[in-house]
Amino acid sequence: MLYQIFSLLLEVVIGFLSGVCLLRLYMQYQRIPMSARSGNPLGQFVFAVTDWIVLPLRRVLPSIGALDTASLVAAYLLQLTEFGLLWLLAGGEGGLYAVPILAGFGVLRMAISGMTGAVIVYAVLSWVSTQSPMADVIERLVAPPLTPIRRLVPLVGGIDLSPLVLLVILQIAAIVLGHMQAAALMI
Repeated sequence: MLYQIFSLLLEVVIGFLSGVCLLRLYMQYQRIPMSARSGNPLGQFVFAVTDWIVLPLRRVLPSIGALDTASLVAAYLLQLTEFGLLWLLAGGEGGLYAVPILAGFGVLRMAISGMTGAVIVYAVLSWVSTQSPMADVIERLVAPPLTPIRRLVPLVGGIDLSPLVLLVILQIAAIVLGHMQAAALMI
């Protein structure tokens, strides 16, 4: 019982931190203004939560083009910490080789979950008229994966079904990722 409680708490805390690191990576990749001057409250939140781990890594890890490698490595290190602690708490059962593999799959799972959440928030915000900076940021985050889907899926009665199609694609990706993770751990 204590293992399950600790596992849940660890997953929530580490999942939140690594998810915000991935959000920072994606927002910087999309060139979404994140400074206090931009008026983007989400960007300010992301900086406040992740600066403690990203800024020290940035000193040794340069960006590769628009890809903020420090944010990506931070997310991976957080996932590595989570699975390492869980492995230790489980008594070190199974091979230690599985911990970095699980961490890599954890980062991918966080990316899929994050995009799923963003699409749901985008869909809900599209039903109501909002003039908030958050709505603009969410729209800019989901626009890149929605654009090719919108070219293929026409409006149905004036309703845009592309967010629903993207959610189905993300769920399929999560299922495939789960099977790939199981196969990788069998080796």
